[in-house]
Amino acid sequence: MKDLLLDIRQTLMDNADKTTSDAMTRFFKEGEGAKRYGVPIEIVRKIGKEVYQDIKKDPKQEIFSLCNELWISKIFEEAYIACIITKSIRKQYEAKDMEIYENWVNLYVNNWSDCDTLCCTTIGYNLIQFPENVNVLKTWAKSKNRWTKRAAAVSLVVPGKKGYYLEDVFHIVDILMMDPDDMVQKGYGWMLKETSKAYEKEVFDYVMKHKSKMPRTALRYAIEKLPDEMKVEAIKK
Repeated sequence: MKDLLLDIRQTLMDNADKTTSDAMTRFFKEGEGAKRYGVPIEIVRKIGKEVYQDIKKDPKQEIFSLCNELWISKIFEEAYIACIITKSIRKQYEAKDMEIYENWVNLYVNNWSDCDTLCCTTIGYNLIQFPENVNVLKTWAKSKNRWTKRAAAVSLVVPGKKGYYLEDVFHIVDILMMDPDDMVQKGYGWMLKETSKAYEKEVFDYVMKHKSKMPRTALRYAIEKLPDEMKVEAIKK
């Protein structure tokens, strides 16, 4: 795996582009630790898929070991490749894998893109397969780490959209409701928005019940996909 890791990094360096790197700067706020090579995302995806083809028959433990090394780097493209790989082995997921994802979230995620990619490609699908893992999100929501708190919500974006775990969605929002961090507010607002695709009335009723205290940033995200008449009611003072 060491040689493969070196090959991945060399390929990324060979495809790095300063224009791409400069363009990526506007996607991240000051203070977000988004290191990057500056490789166009379509090339990163191609590299990730090629790496998976090379390792797909390897033991899962070795695959996770490679992904862990990619996450440790805290470099955007390497984290993205790790997510492509973990997304590709969904049929091998186990409940205990959540401990590995939790480690990545707590230690290596340092920007919204890494957070959202990991949650939406990997963690969300693990939660669909293993409902017992949903409870860990309630612990994440009480973390002091902004990305762990955002992950508590964004991990339910995919399940919520598919009609899973409505009460857990609301429980997570209850915990995060008054968090002052806009990254957290946008995270749970997005979760509510996606959940509204499966539970329109329920999400609308929840928003109406809490709109007087829900930050406007979160509220705007939450109602984005609701019918116009519901939006009008939700934004009334």
